Amino acid sequence: MENPLIDLAQAYIESTNTLVFLTGKAGTGKTTFLRQVRQTSAKKLVVIAPTGVAAINAGGMTIHSLFQLPFGPLLPNQDDDRPEIKYDAEKRELLRSLELLIIDEISMVRPDVLDQIDLILRNIRGNQYAFGGVQLLLIGDLAQLSPIIRNEEWALLRPYYATPYFFSCMALQQTDYVRIELDKVYRQNDPVFVEILNAMREQHLTEEHLSALNARYTSDAETADAEGYITLTTHNRIAQGINAGRLDGLAGDETVYKAIIRGEFPADAYPTDTTLKLKMGAQVMFVKNDSSAEKRYYNGKIGTVTHLEADAVQVTTAEGNEIR
Repeated sequence: MENPLIDLAQAYIESTNTLVFLTGKAGTGKTTFLRQVRQTSAKKLVVIAPTGVAAINAGGMTIHSLFQLPFGPLLPNQDDDRPEIKYDAEKRELLRSLELLIIDEISMVRPDVLDQIDLILRNIRGNQYAFGGVQLLLIGDLAQLSPIIRNEEWALLRPYYATPYFFSCMALQQTDYVRIELDKVYRQNDPVFVEILNAMREQHLTEEHLSALNARYTSDAETADAEGYITLTTHNRIAQGINAGRLDGLAGDETVYKAIIRGEFPADAYPTDTTLKLKMGAQVMFVKNDSSAEKRYYNGKIGTVTHLEADAVQVTTAEGNEIR
């Protein structure tokens, strides 16, 4: 992937200890860059994310799992200024030797959480530089996902922070960092569609954009039995009802797969249902990116089930690629 901004971010990570905020709209290569750093960096690194789904997609673990943080607001300047006291020797050694901390989906992280990470790393490493001298690579798009915070939590944090976003944390207010915004979209090839997506993201949608979208409208009656259409819903239960109805309408026997769960994840953080029911001909969507060099699928890729075994599923994509 030839991209001078990617090269710039790579140079900052490889050759400096500067904190980097890598951002950009969907499909600009943020996840690809994260994977590249994980595979090639000589630095001792850890990848974390705010939710279980994000952590799985990033190939890491959750912030709260690594740092053993409570889920509620973490008010600064409180009596508990040694939250790391409960860590075992293995975790202490991991954090002492850490050189690069990568936080994916940083837009979802509250400022108090980042300040708590700063406090813990300073304490454990005996280093009063920001984050105990550990380099941070913060990856995310502020226009996509907002911080995970309830109104009553923000009421407690508001006296300390200007906004509920990560960049309002005290540690970053006192530290220089670079912001690199990727601007080349790799995921979409249609320039008109890319223009519309960018306009929606920036809240600059015009009448021409709306007309282009409305020209693609088809009624429910036309799409009810058509292949390849995806229904977007407001709640999981609605989507599950539609999917169950479509699956029941397919001929043949149903094959049931049970998930294997490793590590500690709350049930509401699972990326999909723990029981997967499939039939031949069922339309499916991948919820994870392919981490191999082939890049055969990505989160959101659509395919059709073409073979089922007790411990394997084969999916064929619209391009005719068979993925097993």
